[in-house]
Amino acid sequence: MVKIGLLSDTHGVFDKALQSFFGDVNQIWHAGDFGNMGISDKISALKPLIGVYGNCDDHKIRQIHPLFQNFELEGLRFLMIHIGGYPGYYQKEALRLINLYTPDVFICGHSHILKVVRDKTHNIMVINPGSAGIQGFHIVRTALRFRIEKGSLHDLEVGEWPKTDNFNQ
Repeated sequence: MVKIGLLSDTHGVFDKALQSFFGDVNQIWHAGDFGNMGISDKISALKPLIGVYGNCDDHKIRQIHPLFQNFELEGLRFLMIHIGGYPGYYQKEALRLINLYTPDVFICGHSHILKVVRDKTHNIMVINPGSAGIQGFHIVRTALRFRIEKGSLHDLEVGEWPKTDNFNQ
C-alpha cells in the first residue's frame, strides 16, 4: 500500500496548506507547471517526487522532469503528462501515449479544472488534480491524495483552499 499526493499547476506555490495536506503521503506526484526549480526542490525535500514538466516550465525544470512519466506501482500502470485533455478530447501526443502504453490511470494537468472520470473507450481512469497555485482562472486551489493497494485506487480525497495571494509559504 502506497499513499500518493497529486497536484499540478502550482506556478510557484507550495505553501503550508499543501505541505500539511501531503503530510502522511509516501510520494508526491506533480503533473507539470511547477513554476520554478525551487518548488520542485521544496516538494522533493518533503517527500519523494515524480513529476513532468509543463508548458510554463523553463529549461531547468525540463532537465529534471521529463515530458511524460510511464510507470507501474502496486499493480497499476500510470501515465502522466501535463497537457492531456480528457475522454473524447485528448491532446494528440497524450492519445498516442495512451495507445502506446495502455495505462490503467492517466494523469494530466494544464486545464486548472479538477476532474476524475472513467474513460470507457480506453478503459482508464483519467485524473486531473486541478490547480494548486494562485495563477489562472480557477476559483479554488485543489490537490488530491489517494491510496494505491493491490491494483486499485482507494480513498480519493480532494483538498481545497482559497485562491488568494496572502498565504503562508
